[in-house]
Amino acid sequence: MTHAIISDLEKRYTAKRYDATKRVSAEDLAVIYDAMVLSPSSINSQPWKFIVIESDEAKQRLHDSFANKFQFNQPHAKAASHTILFAYNPKYTREDYAKVVDKGVTDGRTKAEDRDTAFGAYAFVELNTDEVGNNAAWTKSQTYLALGNTMHTLARLGIDSTPMEGVDSELLGQIFAKELDGYVCDVALAFGYHHSDEDYNAKLPKSRLAAEQVLQVL
Repeated sequence: MTHAIISDLEKRYTAKRYDATKRVSAEDLAVIYDAMVLSPSSINSQPWKFIVIESDEAKQRLHDSFANKFQFNQPHAKAASHTILFAYNPKYTREDYAKVVDKGVTDGRTKAEDRDTAFGAYAFVELNTDEVGNNAAWTKSQTYLALGNTMHTLARLGIDSTPMEGVDSELLGQIFAKELDGYVCDVALAFGYHHSDEDYNAKLPKSRLAAEQVLQVL
């Protein structure tokens, strides 16, 4: 099949080593950031923070977060052009959703007189919240929607990426306590340009199960 989307996805792969001398341009970063913000989420909840690791100081802090485990991902901290921490709010509240509703009023999506009615969607949050206010499983799921959207955006731009669940959430929470401010990061995305000599995965053929094994049309 020949289509730009399929071409993007056929070419993308998980980079294993980055060329530390190459950086993503400001123009491409602007597109990436806009795409992240435009990512979909259940009831438009947007229960996330995207923390971009760009400076040498921030990269050192990210590097330090691999002190105890997942050292195989540690080289990406400094070699990749950027890394994004996809963080979620483990206790998303009605007050958090009010910010979404009020922005909808400002943007003209919701009429001011319909503001109270708009909170009807919050019932879905309540369905996913336990007795102590924890809805982390639900909010964490939303970050993966943003992750996938960002990965395809990078593929469209010809930028390599590495999704990493191999991050130390606890240590990240300590090292980036100020920036996370109670949010939790269980997945990150390194991106940049692969190292032409050291990235063994770059030249391997893509391998996926056949469509008929995973796709069923009823």
